[in-house]
Amino acid sequence: MEVVEVLVTSSLEEECIQQITTISPKINLRDVSDFVNAEEREDFSSREQFDAHLAEAEIIYGPGPPKDVIARAPKLKWIQSTSAGVEDFLDSDIIESSVIVTNASGGIYAISIAECVLEMMLMFVKKMPLCFQLKQERQWKTFSLTVLHSKTVGIVGLGSIGRQVARLSKVFGMRVLATRRSTRSATRTRNVDILFSKDQLPQLFSDSDFVVLALPLTPETNNLIGEEKLLTMKPTAYLINIGRGNIVDEAALTRALEENWIAGAGLDVFVTEPLPVESRLWELPNVILSPHVAGEIEDYDLPATRLFADNLRRYLSGKRLRNVVDKKKGY
Repeated sequence: MEVVEVLVTSSLEEECIQQITTISPKINLRDVSDFVNAEEREDFSSREQFDAHLAEAEIIYGPGPPKDVIARAPKLKWIQSTSAGVEDFLDSDIIESSVIVTNASGGIYAISIAECVLEMMLMFVKKMPLCFQLKQERQWKTFSLTVLHSKTVGIVGLGSIGRQVARLSKVFGMRVLATRRSTRSATRTRNVDILFSKDQLPQLFSDSDFVVLALPLTPETNNLIGEEKLLTMKPTAYLINIGRGNIVDEAALTRALEENWIAGAGLDVFVTEPLPVESRLWELPNVILSPHVAGEIEDYDLPATRLFADNLRRYLSGKRLRNVVDKKKGY
């Protein structure tokens, strides 16, 4: 019986391990998380032993593979990432290789992240940053509030996360605009009032009360949002970024927030993470920050492993895998 060597790069609970090993007696599962963690600490004392495992690996499952994986794993055929974004490890060697890359985009992250987007929008219209400030100051001051109903949200990137944001926004009675890479002309789709082409992005920015960035980081989206687009936003509008920090020119955004080009920003992702202590974003009262946790849910390994197990069955039976990444595009 031909053995299929599967390396797991992050530690899994027994329930997850069983999900994988019970699929077929051909599977030989190895936990190499200790080797991965050692290399991240620049401890290469066990590199020879790690390389011996990599040399036999056919499949790697985890947040990402080790560095130089193509050279170190000549039998590798498939990498299943537990994250939606793969830009951290998708180097030129992997792109040019025949290795299949799949990610965890879809239902695992989408609902949690979409709820965080709605959370930030509600916090802004209900002035929760001011409430927190007044609580700290022990001051009792009344103020007026606004509502999400009838506001316009513009979603940049109508993938699985963007579609969930659209669905929840409609529950609150919002007008929904969106754009996605594949749209060439204005049209409509479910829970979206107007679907713009990417060339119409300035119109989406100028028409929206909230602009939500739900894009993957690719060469095309790197620094996509800079001074020009921020200046097209209403001074009463808010930018929410739950995609990747590098999609936004952070210096331009900081200036926009300090000089009130826009009303505020809700940020879960940043150019540098952890966010440096000297960043001015920490101090701005019109910014809501979260430490890249919008997609962190309890027991995340269970649904992620269910996705991998489903793909593993497909792999063993020769079927097309789910969530295959277009390595040239980066998502």
